[in-house]
Amino acid sequence: MDAFETFPEQPEAKRLLRAAIAEGTAHAYLFHGPPGVGKRAAALAFAAELIGEHDRVQREAHPDVYVLRPVGEQIRIDDVRALRRDLHMRPFEAARRVYVVHSAEAMNEDAADALLKDLEEPPPYAVIVLVADDLGPLPETIRSRCQLVPFRRLSERAVREEIDARAPGLTPEAATALARVAAGRLDRVARLLDAKAAVRRETLLRIARSVYADPAFEPSDAAARVLEAARERGAEAKEEAEARLETLDLPAREAEQRVRRAQRGAEREELLASLEELAAWYRDLVAVAVGADRAVLHYDRLAELAEDAKTERLVGAENACELVRETWRAFEEFNLAPALALEALFVRLRRELSGAVTAVT
Repeated sequence: MDAFETFPEQPEAKRLLRAAIAEGTAHAYLFHGPPGVGKRAAALAFAAELIGEHDRVQREAHPDVYVLRPVGEQIRIDDVRALRRDLHMRPFEAARRVYVVHSAEAMNEDAADALLKDLEEPPPYAVIVLVADDLGPLPETIRSRCQLVPFRRLSERAVREEIDARAPGLTPEAATALARVAAGRLDRVARLLDAKAAVRRETLLRIARSVYADPAFEPSDAAARVLEAARERGAEAKEEAEARLETLDLPAREAEQRVRRAQRGAEREELLASLEELAAWYRDLVAVAVGADRAVLHYDRLAELAEDAKTERLVGAENACELVRETWRAFEEFNLAPALALEALFVRLRRELSGAVTAVT
């Protein structure tokens, strides 16, 4: 068994990487795909195969493996300059040196330009691995000089196996629901299994129902509760980052930037995940209304969905699902003011789903 078995599925990525080991490597690779599907584990597995020493590479303790992560919101030119200085040092122990750049899409323009010079003519012993959640921000000049290695969302089965391993006491219905809500991302499994996250999810689903079932529904209150949940998750991430940094000797400014980035990233991820689940609830209303119960994501909430999935609500639920998706895309692409955008969304959702309003029991 090779190191590529340390991350699940991804047959195309594994095929490309095994071929590189067997037939000879390119000078640069670009691992790209959604967050939480194994790209970072794959980058270390690839480095381990190239270096030939798995344990120290996996611990990021090998002198011939250089790992660069963003400090703050961006990878800046000084970070890339430091990498370039290291790049021109010959290997210490292995026959190669491997450079792994996480969140490569976070490189600012100057940093990308600086890295481009070594992507064009790297030292013969160097292999550069860029890892990106989004290809869009990366300049074409960077992309064209790398071999692309695509990663896809994981199957429900792979996510379910992770959930079963972490929480064997869950009912089959609950485990199935969480596997579907995770949407092919292992990074969401830990969040969904956390006790505080379970409370946030319960609150979100009450909001989703109250849009059409509560005569006293207030869009501003719903928006505030979604934002409060995102801030709560951000505060948790801040504490986690501070705890990790206690073991590292970093300049105060760098430590502060790492904590801030962790907090902001967690808030943003929580907000996007909440919107995805909100859209999924309205999609499930449609599925149950047309008799497709087996297709629902919220498999542990079939009784509530059956109660709510009225025929007169079908068109509104379809429109509501698309409205949430539009808002999700807008958050992904633009720098929206979350409070205003969410309140506007809930106003529109209420308008679409305002027919046949009944109290939730």
